[in-house]
Amino acid sequence: MVRKEREGKRVAPSPVKKKTSRKAPAARSSSGVESSSDWRVDVLSRVRKLILQADPKALEERKWKKSSNPAGVPVWYHDGILCTGETYKTYVKLTFARGAVLKDPSRLFNSSLEGNARRAIDLHEGDKINEKAFKELIRAAVQLNSAGDG
Repeated sequence: MVRKEREGKRVAPSPVKKKTSRKAPAARSSSGVESSSDWRVDVLSRVRKLILQADPKALEERKWKKSSNPAGVPVWYHDGILCTGETYKTYVKLTFARGAVLKDPSRLFNSSLEGNARRAIDLHEGDKINEKAFKELIRAAVQLNSAGDG
């Protein structure tokens, strides 16, 4: 071990920190999200299909790309934002931009309930989504956006 000289005094070298090994990021698919072995990809794929079944004219765009999420966040539109699909370590968050004014008789919204605009659905691994109620929410969001108020 080599000692460093600092201002004429012998000083012990600072301990060398070993780099901790991190798992390599999951492989990205052509749609820009992690590989299909990731349950979150399966959830987003299912949500994508449900949105298009509810509204075949819905468009998807990737927004908010950054180094920690180079694929960005899927955002579905029809006359405005319908919802976004963010992936986190332990859940997928589907945020409806104008969810606070949508009727949710099936009580799918389980997150972001305090705000005046958004509402969200957090899906954890193994959760099942009420497909009929989800499609109804998408259709209601399309209707709200198409009405042009707000």
